Amino acid sequence: MRTHTAARRWATTWADAWPTRDVDAIVALQREDGDHWASLFRPYRGRAGLRAYLAEAFAEESRPAQVFFGEPRVDGDAATVEYWAVVHLKDQPLTISGCTVLRFDEAGLVAEARDYSHVREGHHSPPAGLFT
Repeated sequence: MRTHTAARRWATTWADAWPTRDVDAIVALQREDGDHWASLFRPYRGRAGLRAYLAEAFAEESRPAQVFFGEPRVDGDAATVEYWAVVHLKDQPLTISGCTVLRFDEAGLVAEARDYSHVREGHHSPPAGLFT
């Protein structure tokens, strides 16, 4: 599978699955032994690790998330995808701006994902034109 196709599928799946908390849809994108780094201090190993991370993160959200994902930027088997999300923790809005660095295998599954993000209290819209 072409890297751009795999990265676009990853972004579209996350955009659809995060608001509905569809853990299975997101986990299906991960290679069985793939790593997901929620931050470089929080590695989650394999599909089981990603499932545990998503269950933990989604359980904290008190409302459906509002999410935006950008067009992937690709180089070889790697891609980066920027995102913006507004989540509610205990009904208080929190805005997350981030970028995920992805590496895909030949089948288009995520072999490694590293997430870098910034968090700001409140509901903040993405800058105009960032996600079109």
